[in-house]
Amino acid sequence: MSDLHVSQGSEAARHLDFSLKDVKALGTRFDGLILTGDNTDGGSEEDYKELQRILGKYKLPPIHANLGNHNFYDVWLDKEGSWNRENMPNGKTDKMSRERFQKYFRTDKPYHKAELNGITFLMLSQEVYIQEKPEVGEGAWYSDEQMNWLKGQMKQHKNDRPIFVMTHQPLPPKGRDGGTHQLIMAKEFRAILKPYKHVFVFCGHRHQDLEGPAQHYVKETFHYFHNSSLGKVMNTKFEVADKEKAQSLYVQVFKDKVLIRGRAHDKQSWIESAEWAIPIQ
Repeated sequence: MSDLHVSQGSEAARHLDFSLKDVKALGTRFDGLILTGDNTDGGSEEDYKELQRILGKYKLPPIHANLGNHNFYDVWLDKEGSWNRENMPNGKTDKMSRERFQKYFRTDKPYHKAELNGITFLMLSQEVYIQEKPEVGEGAWYSDEQMNWLKGQMKQHKNDRPIFVMTHQPLPPKGRDGGTHQLIMAKEFRAILKPYKHVFVFCGHRHQDLEGPAQHYVKETFHYFHNSSLGKVMNTKFEVADKEKAQSLYVQVFKDKVLIRGRAHDKQSWIESAEWAIPIQ
């Protein structure tokens, strides 16, 4: 699941609630729930409490998450919770946003490794926002420490099984680094993954409708999937054309393939045009 954008009393919070009901109604055993960024809309304490309240209503498998740009948006909010651009950072810091995320998701750092039924998930995270580094804009800046950690984790990867690398912002076109709304250290990121087989990279951020014309799977040296959004599904003009839509990707790992299927939680149905079976050879 990606781009939940939960806040108190919001449509996005309602979307998460009915989406989790849909997931539970499938009656399938899930090994994990992966949230790829923007799990809250403003990153405030109140947003996280609302997120935890909804998640706490259901018996769920282990939950793993990373940070998106909206997880740092508390710097735009004043003490009344109103958007206040003139007084940004409104007495807040990026460090406070990181620590709040780590507190609620019980991680020591913004990024971490998860093992789910023998399959590795590397949860990469944006580490700063414009309070610390104004030049990054809405882009994902990863520290040298995080990139070296990724390199070390990939060295442990066995090429006979899949590994999942989870990001929030998408990559720019090949051959250059990213800017705002993109993964900034893109050339190094691609170079780290290039030697390995059966690497699956997932991103969010674009909110693009799985039932629309946007491209959701790109084959590079890795398998690259662009998820949609649970909170605000958008068309190619980045408009919310249908406020009820809530979508995610369901991943199954078999001995000989990885199956990725799009789910329309608002319709309690699979999205036929969003299904990919990737062989593991």
